[in-house]
Amino acid sequence: MSSTELRLSEVVAALSHALDLTEGQPRGHAARTCLIGMRIADELELPARRRSALFYALLLKDAGCSSNAARVQALFRTEDHGAKRAMKIVDFPNLGHSALFALRAAGAGRGLGERVQAMWTLAIAGRAAGRELVAIRCERGAEIARMLGFHEETAEAIRALDEHWNGRGYPQGLRGEAIPLLARIAGLAQAIDVFVQEQGREAAFTMARRRRGRWFDPELVEALERFEDDAGFWSTLAEPDVTSLEPSEHVLELDERKLDTIAEAFARVIDAKSPYTHRHSERVAEIAVAIAEKLGCDADAVRQLRRAALLHDIGKLAVPNTILDKPGKLTDDERRIVEDHPGHSEQILNRVEALAAIASIAGAHHERLDGSGYPLRRTLTSLTLPMRILAVADVYEALTAERPYRAALTAEAALEIVRRDAGHRLCAVSVGALEEHVAPAQLAAA
Repeated sequence: MSSTELRLSEVVAALSHALDLTEGQPRGHAARTCLIGMRIADELELPARRRSALFYALLLKDAGCSSNAARVQALFRTEDHGAKRAMKIVDFPNLGHSALFALRAAGAGRGLGERVQAMWTLAIAGRAAGRELVAIRCERGAEIARMLGFHEETAEAIRALDEHWNGRGYPQGLRGEAIPLLARIAGLAQAIDVFVQEQGREAAFTMARRRRGRWFDPELVEALERFEDDAGFWSTLAEPDVTSLEPSEHVLELDERKLDTIAEAFARVIDAKSPYTHRHSERVAEIAVAIAEKLGCDADAVRQLRRAALLHDIGKLAVPNTILDKPGKLTDDERRIVEDHPGHSEQILNRVEALAAIASIAGAHHERLDGSGYPLRRTLTSLTLPMRILAVADVYEALTAERPYRAALTAEAALEIVRRDAGHRLCAVSVGALEEHVAPAQLAAA
């Protein structure tokens, strides 16, 4: 792949749909926010360099959203996606709005006892909990932007996304023009999209006017109002396409190394969703690469397999933490949700031209040779060697990591389980290569 074949913006825009899932927003939220934010930038006549920094801040504004998912679930004792979506329309820190939200969201869908306990937990946590949730999210998002090599102005816009004009936002309580301009634009743009999707455009503008001078920079609200009646613009939100919005004089090109970095960065986003998956994707990639190299796969195949391994669980961003972190047995409905995640991974990766070649590999990581896997119950004849390698690496890593329902197994205990499945559920050749890879580490530990 040459650097001119695909823009970096196309990859980031496509992968932003995974962030929408994590944040509980309708698919396309980041892209719609980007359209709105860049239109505000047009009204302000921002120079091209700053428009470029804003463009990526808008697409990656939720890059840290998975990092507070477990904390949201623990605080509210309810499904994190729903709680996050509900948060977006609450007028924090208005005490009346906050209290009503807490009453509705705490323990939603649970019994009375759990709801009372959840409300008590929230009452004790207070504003400090809100600051913590925002700080975790914004700091991690800024870290991801820096990892991807974006301008510091992009990272700072993400870090200050939830600051308010009147100084009552989070995480630092910045006030007025102390809040970076790009963060002010992004904060307004995302709020507008949320309200347009939830309540319609009229309600969105009513919200913006009510929060003018409190949440939002008054000049930015004025800029927003200048295209309030542009029906042609608002119609573009139905099928958001941001490919033409990146300033042509600041187009960022994509090469193989940058694509590797994107896979590494999004692996961190994926693994941050649950405390039980810390470094899971990275470790699966390390194991899969080791197996592939022992089996003599060529360098290009190994590189593609590594990307597939790093991104194989991107569909898990759609799974609530009430399921991911559940210590007990899953219900049939919960099991179905879990079994859907490889399909989500494949769909998301297929949106990215540069990653389409690995989409089917990632989507098959829970398939088994005898047809007992999921989601498609594929069998040996339809599973390629990279698919079979990834399945083995994923099983072994999961067995050797702590899970909410069991402690981590030793390498030998995990290998014993994998050996039992070799030849009928898991690829025997790949299991053999795994044993060769693990053996030196076992000897060193002995």
